[in-house]
Formats: sequence, C-alpha cells, structure tokens
Amino acid sequence: MNESLLHRELLAQIALGSEPALKQLYDLFKSRVYNTALSYLQNPAEAEEVTQDVFVNIYRSAVRFEGKSSVNTWVYRIAVNLSLDRLNYRNRRKRFGFLVGLPDDAEQPPHFDHPGVLLEQKENARILFQAIQSLPGQQKTAFILSFVEDLPRQEVADVMELSLKAVESLLQRAKANLRKQLDNFFPGRRI
Repeated sequence: MNESLLHRELLAQIALGSEPALKQLYDLFKSRVYNTALSYLQNPAEAEEVTQDVFVNIYRSAVRFEGKSSVNTWVYRIAVNLSLDRLNYRNRRKRFGFLVGLPDDAEQPPHFDHPGVLLEQKENARILFQAIQSLPGQQKTAFILSFVEDLPRQEVADVMELSLKAVESLLQRAKANLRKQLDNFFPGRRI
C-alpha cells in the first residue's frame, strides 16, 4: 500500500474512533508536526503542546476530512494553524500581561537552538530563526514550509490554500526581507 493510501486508510479508521490508527498516524507524523511547531514557536515545551493538540484535533475532525487534499497537506495545515494560534495567544498575553500581573519579560522566547542544527552552526541558526520570526505571517509560513520543512512548493501552496504563483511571490519577498536583516550580521555575504 502506498503512503498516501495508508494515510487515508488510517484517517478513515480514526474517523470511526480507532485509537490504534491514531497512534500509527501519530508515529508517522509526530516529528514533522513537532518540527513545524518548533520552527514557529521556538520553544520545545510549547511545540510539544501544539503537537499534542494537532493530534487531538485530528482525532476530533477526521470524520470531516473531505479528501480534497492529501492527508499530509491536511496535517501540515492543522499544525501551521495551531502554531499560529499559539503565537497569537502569546502575543496577546505579552500585550495585556499587565492586566494579570505578568512581568514584562514573562512571555519572551528564549534564545532558540533548533535541535536539527549542528553545534558549530548554532549561532548562525539562532540568528536565522530570529530573522524568520520577524517575517510577516504568510511569508514566514511559506519560508518555514519550503526551506525548514523542505516541502515541495505545490504542497506549500496546498497547505496555505494559495496558488503556486502566490507562494513563489511570498518566498521571493521573504528571501529579500531576510537578506536585508541578515546583511547586518553577515555583511557582503550572499544569502
């Protein structure tokens, strides 16, 4: 059975309430979902929470999967949306934290080291991920899915529910914005 058919079969079983099928889908997708969430949130604990939320969401909504996209695309879309929701929640708490007595730095993300980066490249990766975080929302999503998660451009377009041309445009703008920001850290170096 090819991978796509396996994913659809697992989702059909999940829609009928099969927890073993959910565990199997979880085992297939947990690393990709976690890495996507981690790229957005830059906080391992929050990325783990979002990963769990993604699979709870899959369990609850599998019955509504229409098959208009691949299961892979659908799972990434859920992961991206829940990661963005978490970022929005974090930003609201930061903005209105004074209302609940949070200190000014309560929700500041720590210096982030992506676990997939070699030790000697950690500082460069930290600078890059800080720059990625400053990109506008859709540019950030297109960049993360294309260059961090290494998804094919058409799948990025499907996850984002945009045309391929729109994704290519977002990526061009994201790279231009990153070039401007990173030129301060790496003057004269082609990025």
